[in-house]
Amino acid sequence: MRKLFLVSLLFLIFFIKLGIGASKRALSFDDLINCYRISDVDLSPDGKWIAFTLTQVDEKKNGYHSDIWLVSSDGKRLRQITTHESSSWSPRWSPGGKKLAFLSSRSGVSQVWVISMSGGEAYQLTDHYTGVKDFIWSNDGEKIAFVTRVYPDCPDQECNEKRDIEFENRGTSARVYDELLFRHWDRWWDYKRAHIFVLDVKSGEFKDVTPGDYDSPPIALGRGYVFSPDDQELLFTSNRDSVIAISTNNDVWAVNIETGGIRLISTGFTDRSGKGNDHSPKFSPDGRYISFLSMRRPGFESDKAEIFIKEVKTGKVKNLTGDIDLSVINYLWHPTGRKIIFDASHHGRRKIFELDVKQGKIKCLVSDGYNVLADMDKNGEKLIYLHCSMNRPCEIYEYSFKKRRSRRKTNLNDKLFKDVGMNRPEDFWFEGADGDSVHGFILKPPFFDASKKYPCVFLVHGGPQGAWHDRWHYRWNAQVWAAQGYVIVMINPRGSTGYGQKFTDEISRDWGGKVFIDLVKGEEYVIDNFSFIDPERLAAAGASYGGYMINWVEGHMDRFKYPFRCLINHDGAFNLYSKYLTTEELWFPEWEFDGPYWVNKKYYKMWSPHNFVNNFSTPMLIIHGEKDFRLDYAEGIAAFTALRRRGIKARLILFPDEGHWVQKPKNSRFWHGEIFRWLREFIKK
Repeated sequence: MRKLFLVSLLFLIFFIKLGIGASKRALSFDDLINCYRISDVDLSPDGKWIAFTLTQVDEKKNGYHSDIWLVSSDGKRLRQITTHESSSWSPRWSPGGKKLAFLSSRSGVSQVWVISMSGGEAYQLTDHYTGVKDFIWSNDGEKIAFVTRVYPDCPDQECNEKRDIEFENRGTSARVYDELLFRHWDRWWDYKRAHIFVLDVKSGEFKDVTPGDYDSPPIALGRGYVFSPDDQELLFTSNRDSVIAISTNNDVWAVNIETGGIRLISTGFTDRSGKGNDHSPKFSPDGRYISFLSMRRPGFESDKAEIFIKEVKTGKVKNLTGDIDLSVINYLWHPTGRKIIFDASHHGRRKIFELDVKQGKIKCLVSDGYNVLADMDKNGEKLIYLHCSMNRPCEIYEYSFKKRRSRRKTNLNDKLFKDVGMNRPEDFWFEGADGDSVHGFILKPPFFDASKKYPCVFLVHGGPQGAWHDRWHYRWNAQVWAAQGYVIVMINPRGSTGYGQKFTDEISRDWGGKVFIDLVKGEEYVIDNFSFIDPERLAAAGASYGGYMINWVEGHMDRFKYPFRCLINHDGAFNLYSKYLTTEELWFPEWEFDGPYWVNKKYYKMWSPHNFVNNFSTPMLIIHGEKDFRLDYAEGIAAFTALRRRGIKARLILFPDEGHWVQKPKNSRFWHGEIFRWLREFIKK
């Protein structure tokens, strides 16, 4: 009996060391799709309640449903605020905290609705014909600024409605365009512009404060608008260049709400032209400064984003993070005005930092996982943020400045994951191109046995200026792939963000150069150092730039010490010439390849995978969305045609109703199923 007990104990210890209990099961697609998704976090003015949007799948309707929820600041009480059959999202507390406003489509198009915290039904606040995309409260709670899309030459709602009716009854399906940019992501331009309106809450009257043939906020890269402390002005972001398709020149502007007078804020630089991307304006707590994010180089969307402050009285401009090699994503002023809290990518994590405004020094507050700033209490005692990892979806957390530690406030997905077995990703570093250190993650499958040999899938991220993070993902979720019995390797090669701006810059004009060497050396390092990977059962997959790299790998397989048995290409560029002519944000290829191809064809020719079709030999699964205007689905068709014309096994999957990402639940289920079927055929035998 004692011997049996010892054996049982040894087995228990074994499973505990693995981090997966004997009763655990592998993560499934159903687990992934049924996760509760938290977003739009907003802390009440008294700090007692946290409002957020909770989104759940509605697979019968092939979509998602969102409602507004509250969690108490101690995390002990959870309340559902909206229960309507139509979705509700984007909760915003009124400055006094007595009302909660949110967006809902329950009246047909999205409008601002308000519910009193003392009880009663929600009521509709806005009634704008074109609907509301986003909104904020004024500081005194008497106004709301909201974003909607309108015909730029229409003075009122009646005009917008008339123009819509005329367009619907035009007698043809033709779309007519004379200028760039005429489509974006997955939508054709509807001849409208995003404008900011200011609504008087009591009277219901509203006015367009950003009129003209411009988008405010801009269509891409820029964000943020805010009332001045006295609510007399509104800061906003807009690109006023003549050809938006080739410009990242977003600027911060101020408009007088009463007179309509406008002035440029993001000017007066001493270290840059001001033609880069300036956005995300805020006022310091005392109103003395206007802050915003700025990028130095025009046309480069992935330049380092730095925090600038501009003194309102003098116009003097100061760069607060010029000497810090981190690119700021989001930021918040501390109520004292002495500190700014920001998040930034660093070594495969999205961390939260504290910046001393006067001294320019930073300290890391939250270092693990993937963290997104949300809000801060008015006393500056606690910070609210979203935290997730490769093992868990995002939940709401609170960081205490006094105690210097974090506490979780929601546990909405704990029940779902209670019986799911997953391993934590492990970091590794290796010597890449030019002897530089390159970082990656390796993720073992559940119920891992070190004595066995496992097939392995290498995932290549998009961007290319992006990164794999210790993050929960709803499309390229490494845990779902690992649950199929694969070791998953995710390398952050040249061009990745979070490893210094120089490292990010080194992919531009070098799409198949150092980055490819990093991946080649990374594959060799992993297989030579992790004996449980079977070098005869390897696959590689990627999307967007990752899909491009799969096409590049296809034509350069001889560079790998351990060749891949199959490839998976989602939305990847195949011909850089045609890719330039069919994409929408032309600033991107013009930066990456040094201009249009007819001006400088060197890099287009050098790095285009279509020039290496004669070297293609590996079976490839190609997936593309027909509404992908970033990388037209003709790129997928071209790659498939080249492979099949050469007699190489390939499969083409097109989604007529998807864009750059496969988002609809039923399509996502099919997407995962086909990918895993392809992998089983070639590397799981």
